[in-house]
Amino acid sequence: MLDLIKLSRQMQGIGQHLTQEAAATRQRLELARQILVQAAERQDELMNQQQLWRDRLSFTAAVPIEPLNTRIDLTAAPAVHSVIATDGSQIAPSHHEIAYCYLINVGRVALHYGQNRHPLLDSAPEVFYRPEDLYASRQWGIRTEEWMGYRRTVSEATVLAELASELSQGNAGQPISAPTLTMVDGSLIHWFLDPLPADARAQILPPILAAWEQLQALRIPIVGYLSAARSAESMNFLRLQSCTYLAPDCQTHCAGQSDLAPCQVFSPLRDTALWGLLLEPGQRGAIWRSSAKILESYGEQHVYFCYVHMGSEIARVEFPGWVATDAELLDSALSLTLTQVQKGYGYPVALAEAHNQAVVKGGDRARFFGLLEQQMIRAGLKNIGTSYKEARKRGSIA
Repeated sequence: MLDLIKLSRQMQGIGQHLTQEAAATRQRLELARQILVQAAERQDELMNQQQLWRDRLSFTAAVPIEPLNTRIDLTAAPAVHSVIATDGSQIAPSHHEIAYCYLINVGRVALHYGQNRHPLLDSAPEVFYRPEDLYASRQWGIRTEEWMGYRRTVSEATVLAELASELSQGNAGQPISAPTLTMVDGSLIHWFLDPLPADARAQILPPILAAWEQLQALRIPIVGYLSAARSAESMNFLRLQSCTYLAPDCQTHCAGQSDLAPCQVFSPLRDTALWGLLLEPGQRGAIWRSSAKILESYGEQHVYFCYVHMGSEIARVEFPGWVATDAELLDSALSLTLTQVQKGYGYPVALAEAHNQAVVKGGDRARFFGLLEQQMIRAGLKNIGTSYKEARKRGSIA
């Protein structure tokens, strides 16, 4: 139980601290805006420096594909269009339950606007119980709980591509002919893959890229929607402008000082703070090519992004290179994304509904283990039950 009296004593100075931080943030934002103006005037020079010294930089900076001062008003989505989304949830394995297994549940949503078609709202559950599912990851030092999360990411991508293929080919009724968008919640840049051994990464990344290639063949764009994004990739590009040395050779001039280097004049600002100052509602900024190291393994499916003022917030919208280089697909993807946010009063409707379909509630968890218990009894297993610890926690008298 939370002791509010003790907590209140620790809250006394927080108001003054936040006031001071707000004033400092305004100063950093004005400085960042000035540096952005300067960087826009010598953008080509800075990009050449970035290319020349990229192996000596101590930070990851995205590459602008368009002028830094790009501000484009997004067009309204057509009245007739479709949006497909997936999101995942899971029941984690526990040695205290009646059996050591886990479940991944992927919510599937297809919303059709102006087409007089019923929406699709369901989920695709899959239970994992075989030794190769539960213990294979341990050879790479990866806990089963972590591996389950990685497998969930794969399932979200593959189910999304399969659903888009079914609907576009008419396997689930009349085929979709209207502009269509596929969406996932979160980044398309799977940072968690970077430290994984090559063999483990080979189990996760190829199916995801294959799903994107399937969408590319269908000419259905995919976007990753990031609300409250914490990235500073575009801000880091401005550090090339604020560098005090003739060449941005971090390893020579600022070794071990990445966060305290002279070029880091606006930390801890994030990209969204700056673009929130510059963009108007319904506008997008420049397209950027991410420089995340893991993307070297993505091949032709390299990830690009831009920031869009959704009215309620500045969102980071990510998409593969084949969307970024196709003006028609890019405009369609961004306009449909903006419309989804507007329809959802601040968050895409399709993603919210996919989450609702995927989430596993307490009652669902109980029913899952109830079904599992029935199967174990039918199989002739005895002494089925939870651990004493789990049973005691469920029946606590406190």
